[in-house]
Amino acid sequence: MAAGEIVRRHEEGETELGYGVARTATGRLSIARELKPTPPRVPFTAGELASLDEALTLSSRQTGLDFSVYLGELGADGSDAADTRQAAERLHAMAVPSPAASVLIAVSPGQRVVEVVTGDESHRRLADRSCKLAVMSMVASFSEGDLIGGLVSGLRMLADQAGSAPRH
Repeated sequence: MAAGEIVRRHEEGETELGYGVARTATGRLSIARELKPTPPRVPFTAGELASLDEALTLSSRQTGLDFSVYLGELGADGSDAADTRQAAERLHAMAVPSPAASVLIAVSPGQRVVEVVTGDESHRRLADRSCKLAVMSMVASFSEGDLIGGLVSGLRMLADQAGSAPRH
């Protein structure tokens, strides 16, 4: 025992305190608990993300257009279709390197909205009817609970309709 230490004997009936537990001078128990943060929940598995990435890459490579997918809320409150369309168009305008040669598929599952936005060049190669057919196909998959399958199928349909990249 070192000088100045207070020693308290273990009394009968008193149990050992566990890891992270201390008894204060007033007799109160102070308990420290380790909190483990839960990882964020993502909508897709690694395999599903790989499928989506492959579909985006192949669609862009095949057509020469820049395809992208947005998954999330569109518009302020989602109650107005014009708001969701404007939000999708704003996202499309931020496309890199060129909005003119890009195609955005914006999906808001909570709002039950799918928007396909094309630029000037991509609109010449993708008719409105083709985009509507792709959206109908995606919605059919989404209603069956297959979000990734709907996105991949929609990308493939749009790429097929746009055709091969023009040779310069």
